[in-house]
Amino acid sequence: MRIIFMGTPEFAVPSLDILVRAGHEVVAVVTAPDQPSGRGLQLRPSAVKVYAEAQGLQVLQPEKLRNPAFVARLRELQADLAVVVAFRMLPEAVWSLPRLGTFNLHASLLPDYRGAAPINRAIMNGETRSGATTFLIDKEIDTGNILLQQSIDIPPHWNAGDLHDALMDMGATLVRDTVEALGKGNLKAHPQDPAAAQHPAPKIFKEDCQLDWTQPALQVHNQVRGLSPYPAAWTLLEGKILKIFRSQIIEKEANTPGAALATPDHRLLICCSDAWLEILELQAEGKKRMPAADFLRGYKGGLKIG
Repeated sequence: MRIIFMGTPEFAVPSLDILVRAGHEVVAVVTAPDQPSGRGLQLRPSAVKVYAEAQGLQVLQPEKLRNPAFVARLRELQADLAVVVAFRMLPEAVWSLPRLGTFNLHASLLPDYRGAAPINRAIMNGETRSGATTFLIDKEIDTGNILLQQSIDIPPHWNAGDLHDALMDMGATLVRDTVEALGKGNLKAHPQDPAAAQHPAPKIFKEDCQLDWTQPALQVHNQVRGLSPYPAAWTLLEGKILKIFRSQIIEKEANTPGAALATPDHRLLICCSDAWLEILELQAEGKKRMPAADFLRGYKGGLKIG
């Protein structure tokens, strides 16, 4: 199979690696242009580019996917198939080029959790099951015909980072299986059921990360899990942002939502509408991430939340 691979972050690297190790001819890797990063704003390559160059693969980094020269270059490659993992939305001029079409790996059981943040949103909603889907790209985002799916249970202690890593590895195997089945011509795509699209998964913004202490403790706890380790849930402590990465529910009678309590043994508790949440790991503004107990040992301020 002559394959064009499109992806940018670490999540896409195992999928590219498994195709290379399976012996497929990856004729080009398309990834985002190098981005400024760090205090010096030095240009840094994407995780996919670093891997691709280490393997001696051709790397293309178009600023605009509709650029005629870029589209012409893809056409010259005469690819059998294009594989997309964590990349941008493609114009039809690109996804329609390969002989067998273009498929995408999505980190949910489509059609549920269509959108940019399926991993975060699933855990924020308290889901106990997720999965990965490969589907043929069509004109509307995340709506194309499904090729393969695989589900996974979400343990109650997992956060978004745990689910990300599990789906990253499981998704790579699904990508390989999809490529091989398409190559043999024995995989039939089937349309998505619109009625099963129960939960959207839009992009996460800063306001989505602010905790509302008037909500039930389980809902607040799931928001913490679903936003950890990135972009991280937050609240205000004495007017400054306090990021929260780990928590647990304490079955203690609630009083005023948002009330905070530091216990003699250095435990930080914040009241929700029906119970208390113990903050286990946090990051104060301008400080490093640390256990809440370590923070309290050195903290001399008040505990006004919100």
